[in-house]
Amino acid sequence: MAGSGENQEAASEPVDSPESAATSKPAGHGEEEPVVDPLANLTSSGIALLDVSLDVLKDFFPEGGALDDIPQVSISKEHTLEACRLIKEDPRTATEMLLCLACVDYSEYFQMVYILQSLKPERTLVLRTTVPYLDTTVPSVTSVWRAADWYEREAHDLFGVSFDGHPDMSPLLLYEGFEGFPGRKEFPFNEYQEF
Repeated sequence: MAGSGENQEAASEPVDSPESAATSKPAGHGEEEPVVDPLANLTSSGIALLDVSLDVLKDFFPEGGALDDIPQVSISKEHTLEACRLIKEDPRTATEMLLCLACVDYSEYFQMVYILQSLKPERTLVLRTTVPYLDTTVPSVTSVWRAADWYEREAHDLFGVSFDGHPDMSPLLLYEGFEGFPGRKEFPFNEYQEF
């Protein structure tokens, strides 16, 4: 029985290995959670794409990161159009395709998330920018990717984000004269009435 007691003591002692830190459960009250490297899920080719993208956009003071296992670059909103044009035209990144453009409401600000695709070689890159609630105008990227047209109109309808230089900001999902922005967290869905 003494042997089983020793095993119980050993099992209850904390283990300080990288493997245990990566798989540890959330820390309890008063304990610090382990710091997670935001680039840990990137493959070597993802890290290489992130490095190249940061170099291509170096004039715009980009910040590197990852969206799960996809390289991600953050820039200031005033540089959106120039950054998108560069990231598409530079042969090192060559993001010919806009897969998705999404607006995310964080209650105090929005984020515009551009998911971009290079075809040769096939790889994905995320470009994002923060848009404050008090200044919701972002440069339109319809001149870079025509696919941005409906995405930008959708973000305008649902979140109230305006896109400077967009050719036609007429409603896409809502009717003319709809009041409010139903994509925002503050929108009162429970007070909505159908006619």
